[in-house]
Amino acid sequence: MATVRTKFRASSSETKEGTLFYQVIHNRVARQISTGYKLHPHEWNAESKEIVFPPGVGETRRIHLISLSNAVREDSKRLKSIISRLEREGNGYTAEDVVEKYHSPADSPCLISFARNLAGQLRQLGKQCTADTYTTVINSFERFREKNDIPMDEVDSDLMAAYEAYLKSTGVCPNSISFYMRNLRAIYNRAVEKELTTQCYPFRHVYTGIDKTVKRAVPLNVIRQIRDLDLSMNPAMDYARDIFMFSFYTRGMSFVDMAFLRKKDLQNGILSYRRHKTGQRLLIKWEKPMQDLIDKYDTSGSLYMLPIIKNSGKDERRQYKSEAHRVNANLKKIGKRLGLVIPLTTYVARHGWASIAKSKNIPIATISEAMGHDSEATTRIYLASLDTSVVDKANCIILKSL
Repeated sequence: MATVRTKFRASSSETKEGTLFYQVIHNRVARQISTGYKLHPHEWNAESKEIVFPPGVGETRRIHLISLSNAVREDSKRLKSIISRLEREGNGYTAEDVVEKYHSPADSPCLISFARNLAGQLRQLGKQCTADTYTTVINSFERFREKNDIPMDEVDSDLMAAYEAYLKSTGVCPNSISFYMRNLRAIYNRAVEKELTTQCYPFRHVYTGIDKTVKRAVPLNVIRQIRDLDLSMNPAMDYARDIFMFSFYTRGMSFVDMAFLRKKDLQNGILSYRRHKTGQRLLIKWEKPMQDLIDKYDTSGSLYMLPIIKNSGKDERRQYKSEAHRVNANLKKIGKRLGLVIPLTTYVARHGWASIAKSKNIPIATISEAMGHDSEATTRIYLASLDTSVVDKANCIILKSL
């Protein structure tokens, strides 16, 4: 049976990176596969045949090395898969046959390994959000496949129909199914663009639309109940409630925008920030309830207004995502205590503000402006002409109703 070794070839110049290559050996004949993966000699352990992380390596370089490690691992899996397939065929093969199949478009990479490599490349390019989305989707697909990868040319409509049935059986709602399918389709289409497989439209029979969103708003009296609930004996739930209320006070600000609010964003009684989702700049008149919540927490020494990101500059994205999970978990406990029929999350504050604003006869265009929507119809028509003071007045009306 053929064997595969990963080797490092140092550059003739000590200041330049060397390259990794694979050596395929069968019947005492060796053939090489170039990878194009570059690294320095001190980043390679010749004894264990693996990439290492030198002390003091920077974050950007560390991400690069992780990406290379993942790529090498997936390439090795693919080569082993090719060798196993040739062994099963029993027709005899050479090291050259293994190399040819590795390079052959007909012997396309597997979907899961391709997706993980793609996510790694996106992280290197700074597209963290898309990389995280693809990772979430491929983790779900891998669970469906019970950790068994599948060659790209075997991805068809029957497979996707089976995956859709699996998602339904686990209680996934239609919009989430569409989310998984649309992103898996985007990954598949990337492989088609790279000519790694032929387009066979495997997603044509599965749901990729947008279903009507289940109502996630709560009325004003429930907002009052959340605000007035005595949570002094449970600091974690008290903090989650405060984050929820701050979102409501600021016209349904999203969690990521609250996490990255800087103290300097508040100037002369106006809070100015740019939405992470759309890049749109929003201005909010600062109100007393907002200040009361800010005063409640000690953020001295921090750039940020809220104590969501506690260690500035240290994997802030992971910090805010972990905090969002904890906050929403505690909000759900509050919702159960109040007997709510919907799970209480920070997103309910956003939906609630919009719903209550509408009940106060505030124009839909004003609501869209207030929430920083980037829709294709109403918002685009009114954004250019709306005065910020109209939005601030709308917020005052809602806060005074509490």
